[in-house]
Amino acid sequence: MSKPNYILGIESSCDDTSASVIADRKVLSNVIANQEVHSKYGGVVPELASRAHQQNIVPVVQQAIAQANIKKEDLSAIAFTKGPGLMGSLLVGTSFAKSLAMGLNIPLIDVNHMQAHILAHFIKEEDSKTPPFPFICLTISGGHTQIVKVSDYFSMEILGETIDDAVGEAFDKSAKLLGLPYPGGPLIDKYAKEGNPKAFKFSKPKVGDLDFSFSGLKTAILYFLQKEVKNNPDFIKENLHDICASIQFTIVEILMDKLKNAVKKTHIKHIAIAGGVSANSEIRARLQNLEKHLGWTTYIPKFEYTTDNAAMIAITGFLKFINNNYTNISASAKPRLKVTE
Repeated sequence: MSKPNYILGIESSCDDTSASVIADRKVLSNVIANQEVHSKYGGVVPELASRAHQQNIVPVVQQAIAQANIKKEDLSAIAFTKGPGLMGSLLVGTSFAKSLAMGLNIPLIDVNHMQAHILAHFIKEEDSKTPPFPFICLTISGGHTQIVKVSDYFSMEILGETIDDAVGEAFDKSAKLLGLPYPGGPLIDKYAKEGNPKAFKFSKPKVGDLDFSFSGLKTAILYFLQKEVKNNPDFIKENLHDICASIQFTIVEILMDKLKNAVKKTHIKHIAIAGGVSANSEIRARLQNLEKHLGWTTYIPKFEYTTDNAAMIAITGFLKFINNNYTNISASAKPRLKVTE
């Protein structure tokens, strides 16, 4: 039997340093080092992020190779995140990947972080189903909100995207207004479970059929809270669960409305979600509900493949590797990169 293709994936686009080894499409290791340093600043500090990557990258890569139970000499290629992301963070992963590939004399493969979120659906798991082409993917994270038509592994078209803030930012900023620690999105999800989603009504922004806008909603939440707290200083404390449930309901409703419009427009009923915000329990529940009522087939990734992780970089690297789609050693990091590039 021929030896599998072992691909090492390296992800360093923001504040998580991650390394993963896959054997063909199967994940052997997926190691993630989180950076606690940012929580006291209420957001990611780029300079601190790149320093932490420098400290984390060697132990994380060593751990990923050890957990995969292989030697670095067994690797077939190294895939790394080229962008989009924070320049300083991307440079750490890019430089390390280049050095290791040169040292081992194996191919280097650059990966678009946004494509990788979508292609995480092609990781081989015992109980997972992979979407057939073409499918629609709602990519939602702290930095991006997009509806993408995926016709092939590397043939993608943006059908709609946010004209201002990303959905993850809307969750985190709303949480900050409520006095919740960073990152607040998961806390809104947690508290919303015990609240009434219809307790408070927030209006939905009026933009194009497939585009998103969240800045107006954030402002509406700010004014609403200022007004209520003026009348009752304990308003947030007394109504936290209901406020979280109402904010989450509005945001998820916006996402689902746009998805319905995309299905109407394209007649594609295979719907996937990707990106960190796709870990949100309400989004998952609503998608499964629409699957039942509208005859969609939905594809929801495992939690560990939603947030930034190197397994998604490794699978994308593998899909490029089997087509000999390698990268020149002079490749550079690109902080701005569209999913179609």
